[in-house]
Amino acid sequence: MGIVSLLGDMTYEGARSVLGPFLATLGVSAFTLGLIIGFAEFAGYGFRLVSGYLVDRSRRYWFATFLGYGLILAIPLLALTYDWKIAAVLIILERLGKGIRTPARDTILSFATKKVGRGLGFGIHEALDQIGAFLGPLVIFFALHLGLGYRFGFAILAIPTIALLAILGYSFFQVPNPQKFEEKTISNPNKVFWFYLVFVFFGVAGFVNFQIISYHFKLTKIVEDELIPILYAIAMGVDAMFAIAVGKLYDKIGFKVLLLIPALTVLIPLAFLNPIAIVFFGLVMAIHETVMRSAVADLSEVSKRGTAYGLLNFVYGLGLFFGSSAIGFIYDISPNLVWIYAIIAEILAGIFAILLLLNLKPQNLND
Repeated sequence: MGIVSLLGDMTYEGARSVLGPFLATLGVSAFTLGLIIGFAEFAGYGFRLVSGYLVDRSRRYWFATFLGYGLILAIPLLALTYDWKIAAVLIILERLGKGIRTPARDTILSFATKKVGRGLGFGIHEALDQIGAFLGPLVIFFALHLGLGYRFGFAILAIPTIALLAILGYSFFQVPNPQKFEEKTISNPNKVFWFYLVFVFFGVAGFVNFQIISYHFKLTKIVEDELIPILYAIAMGVDAMFAIAVGKLYDKIGFKVLLLIPALTVLIPLAFLNPIAIVFFGLVMAIHETVMRSAVADLSEVSKRGTAYGLLNFVYGLGLFFGSSAIGFIYDISPNLVWIYAIIAEILAGIFAILLLLNLKPQNLND
């Protein structure tokens, strides 16, 4: 499943790295571009709540996973598109596919990681995922560097898409019933899971995204334009390098590792002063993608696992939307105030992390 995500990220992250300029060639305005990308992301995150509930009811984890990954084929089809409205539909379909597959895929992973350790399993998956996120934009870069154009780049991305569907098929035939890996459910008070979701919201709401950081780099000129993508690649590399280590730490000390999120997130605004601090961005991303997903598996029952992942992703997307909007608004007033906002948000996250730890049953603190 890690290799599947690697190939998937190669495709859609490769395309996402140039969607702005590609749509510009089709004549869209900045406002229209914002609407397309914003609605696509909303569809991707919002539908995860529905998808998670449906896979719990139907137990058709593989069907939802195949359908969601199959919609990545919308990316190579951009090679045939000359109308921005058709391109918009394809972009939205790809994000909708992510919304369909993510709860089902993470539920399958949660079953499988029961055998190897939640943190380690999700850490391996995240590390491979980020390798794909690094390689995809490089494919597009070489297509453009060689003068082959956007459409050739999109067409080449059909290769990893077909490969991922083949590997997904192999995985299905190897383990058609992944839930057999985990039959025992946990029993924690329901309020613990809600404490966790509030923690996720505030933890993400205080997270300064790379778009804001790179915007700051551009305005202040502390980094040359051509070096900004390199800094993003460095952040993704840090994510990949630390994902497995963070996952193993979760397996060793359990939910207490959640306290690292607010502690490290408040350091991300240091990148406004020194670009090297972008490593904190990558490290926090590694914890988000590894520990947050592992914790859901350990806080939810098998029969409600898909719904739990749907809720996680919905709240995560809500936190991103609120945080990005608030940070952008505050940045326009004064970049120095962003740090104060981040500290307040992460203090609130820390409070709910502590409430979660206090309400866990003792045997589950390190399980």
